[in-house]
Amino acid sequence: MTRIPFGLVLALSLGCASRQQPSPPPAREWATTLYRDHPLVGRIWDVAGGRFVDESALRAAVVPARFVLLGERHDHPDHHRLQAELVRARTDAGQHPALAFEMLDVTQQPAVDAALKAHPEDAEGLAKAVDWAKSGWPAFSLYAPVFAAGLQAHLPIVAANLPRAQVRELVMKGPEALPSDLRSRLGLEAPVPEAEAKAVREELDRSHCGQLPQEMLEPMALAQRARDAMMADRLLETVPADGAVLITGNGHVRNDRGVPAHLERRVKDVTVLSVALLEVSPEALNPQDYAAVVGATTLPYDYVWFTPAMPEDDPCKALRERNKKP
Repeated sequence: MTRIPFGLVLALSLGCASRQQPSPPPAREWATTLYRDHPLVGRIWDVAGGRFVDESALRAAVVPARFVLLGERHDHPDHHRLQAELVRARTDAGQHPALAFEMLDVTQQPAVDAALKAHPEDAEGLAKAVDWAKSGWPAFSLYAPVFAAGLQAHLPIVAANLPRAQVRELVMKGPEALPSDLRSRLGLEAPVPEAEAKAVREELDRSHCGQLPQEMLEPMALAQRARDAMMADRLLETVPADGAVLITGNGHVRNDRGVPAHLERRVKDVTVLSVALLEVSPEALNPQDYAAVVGATTLPYDYVWFTPAMPEDDPCKALRERNKKP
């Protein structure tokens, strides 16, 4: 994508953007600073209402929902700080939901339970118990605010994801890699609408910089669907009366095909609220512009909370270089 100078984009779009903006959001100390002067930073967009809301409105919205799904960019410190605030919105309202994590797989649940039984408020002890440092996820210090918000309120901690070994087996062998009862419960043998399947394949192709062999797209789409379905299954099977909050990537909280879709397939009339935490882009000054950024025609979330961005190297460079090697 050709980048237009931010100042020029802002000048051209200011009239349209200003019509949608409420009064400026409260002053906040951001850990990240890229595009911090972007007009959407700190603002919260109510997708169904087509309007901005303030932070108190979002905190109020998370309280009655049985399942609250909080998206993130995994290595973005501000996203985890905002997630922690929304977890506290539930506990401050007197609720005791489960706190589930994509970053923990189901085989780690015994280690989580043992660590919390021994030291109920020790987040660092939990991290050591699951060997977080070798997990491949970003540093535990980024997630510490979310765990602290949960452990201080003595919330149940749920390991929600499929183990990576099972994900690899799914990619290599298909649905038969899972036990038949789990396969049936996750709905992996049900047909996927072609429009949805095509959109997922295109998203996977983009996220792998066009370097993924085409024959791998469908198996990887299956693995993605299985992970979404497993997280939904864990929410349904392990949560207390006050429901659950799920911490996961923005792609998994999409209403059109992520965890919300699997929850609604399994339980009719369940209340699910999805919140995406999205970095602002200098080319996108209006909330609706971000639908295209996430590969959709409309924003596939209930709320979007906009944050400054993090600088990063070209994510495709290393993959292109690796594929050039004989």
